[in-house]
This record gives sequence, structure tokens and C-alpha cells, in this order.
Amino acid sequence: MIKVNFSIKKILKSFLSKNKLIKRVSISTILRKQEKMYFRITQKQKIQQNLMVFSSFRGRSYSCNPKAIYEEIIKDHRFSHFNFVWFFEEPNLFENLFNNLRTKVVKYYSKEYYKILASSKVWIFNMAVPPYVFPKKEQIYIQTWHGTPLKRIGCDLDFTKNAINDETDIFKSYNREGEIITHLISPSPFATEKLKSAFNLINLNREEIIWETGYPRNDILNSFIPQKQERIKQKLGIPEDKKIILYAPTWRDNQYSSRFGFTYNLQADFNKMQKHLSDQYIILFRAHYLVANSFRFDDYKGFVFDVSDIDDINDLYLVSDLLITDYSSVFFDFANVEKPVIFYMYDLEEYRDEIRGFYLDINELPGPIVQTEEALVEAIIKSIDRDISSDRHFQIFKKKFTNLDDGNASKRVLDNLWKEIN
Repeated sequence: MIKVNFSIKKILKSFLSKNKLIKRVSISTILRKQEKMYFRITQKQKIQQNLMVFSSFRGRSYSCNPKAIYEEIIKDHRFSHFNFVWFFEEPNLFENLFNNLRTKVVKYYSKEYYKILASSKVWIFNMAVPPYVFPKKEQIYIQTWHGTPLKRIGCDLDFTKNAINDETDIFKSYNREGEIITHLISPSPFATEKLKSAFNLINLNREEIIWETGYPRNDILNSFIPQKQERIKQKLGIPEDKKIILYAPTWRDNQYSSRFGFTYNLQADFNKMQKHLSDQYIILFRAHYLVANSFRFDDYKGFVFDVSDIDDINDLYLVSDLLITDYSSVFFDFANVEKPVIFYMYDLEEYRDEIRGFYLDINELPGPIVQTEEALVEAIIKSIDRDISSDRHFQIFKKKFTNLDDGNASKRVLDNLWKEIN
């Protein structure tokens, strides 16, 4: 008997990715049914004025701006009458995380999820809600987003090689989000301008909904505690006598497999890096959450550590001596710890000219760009012990992009939220 290695669901996914017209019709039909279902479940739900809900990356983790806002709000006496709900894909993994008696966890996309969503006064999310979900007039929807954009997003895409969605789909998604959110958090004046256009807020005449407060998730990066760094290293099993390199590449819109989803064709030669670096360095390898390909970590045991499942990337920033990335927005946040960054952009021309395009001149980036594996190893050795805190180019970058990351962004968000509620 021949075993089939992939499900009917995966076959359909592959078929639809190749037949976009059929896919659009199919999705439209499904969304209409889901919208009717959502309306039926939620229309009778009354708004609870003291209920607030949170979600990070659609229930995949306890992290990012929603986490920072939540941890500040439970200490703020102004919100002591509120109850809180966190939505998770696997709530059983987070049940013991919250010691606060006013906080509960609920499964994402469950019937209870829809009821609570429809009855809560405040939503605090860092990604868009499903296209059939919409807040009522009395509800407050705070979209925190999840990064200062380097690559173009949303309505700013002039072109895309996205393997699943074309420009029309992406535009509709971001435009809809721009229509329904109450407020959108921005980490800087630069990000404000880009988010306005990405979410089509200018054409929607909704530019004023942006709260330019800084990013709450970066508050912790401005209060360095050596003991916390030691605890993180112990938790990850990292040796104390090695320099730590954080490798955090992003996914590629045009790299997609019907079996695995979005993929990443790894262009870093870990064998070469292990040969040249393993005596003094270790690598924390963090794959983007959309990347589903497997990596053989056992082949590099003691040198490459898998940190893809660490919820809060801030923990990794705090223990790392150097960051390697490409087009991910992580380097904006990492600037707060004032450590060196290397940009490994082996496909720079294609990514810039054909896949996404950038919001800023790459000459503004706070570190060297390398495009070959040989140059990468050389740049690591040259950069890792470099003190960039007084570097003029770095300080110009930091002033432009992280000037509001002063440790008080969460408090500014809560001040704004309190005014909005009252």
C-alpha cells in the first residue's frame, strides 16, 4: 500500500496558489460564510466596559508590543477595574504564565474567542484581525504593529513576487485594516510617515489615528540588568565564555512551497563559520515565524543554537554581542542595545528591485552590507568587538529611528488609552 505524504488540504493549497482566480473566488465564498457566522455569534454580545483583549502574532506567542503594554497596564491603578484576556493558538502552553487573577487565556478562533472579541471594550493586537472580524462603534481597536519597516509593505508595494497574494489582495488587506482600527502605534516620525501610506490612511483621511509613542516592546532594552542577562543565558544553555552572534534572517515573498509554506533558502555556510569561529563564538539562529523549513541543528551542536521558538526576541538582544540580519526590521530595535550589526544581503539587487523595495537608503543602515559567505566571516571577526556607541553614523541612525525608545513608551500608550476610554 502506498502512503500519501501530504494531505488533501496541502493539495488544495498548492492548486489554489497556482490558480489565483479560483483561489480568489473560493476565499471570497469562505469569507462571506465566516462573516455571517461571526455576525450571528456576536450580534447579541453586549460590550463589557472593563474587558480588554490581547494577542501577539495571531496567538502564536506572548511577546512584542501587546506583552509590554499588558505588563505595564496590570501595574497601573487606573486600570485596576479591568479584566484581561489573551488569545493563543495553544492556550494550554500559557495557562501558568499569568499570575494575575484578572487575566485568563482563550483559544484563538474558538467560539469563546469570537464572543469575547465581540464583547470587549479594548482590543490590543500587533497583526491584522481576520477579514471577517470587525469592531463595533463602541469598541477601541489599538493596532500596535510589529516593527519599523525597512522593506515596503501594504499599500506601498509597487511590485511584488509574493507567491500567494498579488498586489490587489495585499492592498485590500491593509486598506481594510486602516479603515477599522481606532489607533495605530508608531515608534518614530519616520515610521509614522511609512505607516500612513502603508495602511492608506492619507487617502482614508485618517492620519490622526496614529499614536507616535515609541515602541512599548523596547522599554526593557533601556533598563539593562546584568542578572537578567545571566538568567537568559542559563535558560538557553549558552556557554559563558563565548561571544554570541544572533542570526535573524527574514523570509522571502517569492520562496514558497505547497508543502512547507514560505521558505528560506539558507545561503549561510555554517560549516565554514564553524571552522573559523567555533573556538570563540556561538550562533543563536532565529528563523522568521513564517519560515517552516527544517534545519539540522544537531549537525552544529554546541555552535548553532535554535532560538526560533523563543517568544520574546528581546531576551536574545540582551545577551547577543552582534546581530546578523538581512531585510528584517529587527535591527531597528537592536540599535537600543548599541551592539554591532551586519547585513548579509546576498540577494540585495533582486530583493530591492524585484521582490519588495525599501523605504530608506541602504547607506543609512547602521552596519556593513556583505553579499558573500567569505565576506560574512570576515565581517564577524572585524565587527564583534567594535564599540559603536560613539560612532557618528550610528548615532545619526539612532536619533532618526529610535529617538522615542526611552523606556517610557508603554506609559505613553496607556496615557493615551486612558484618555480614549474616558
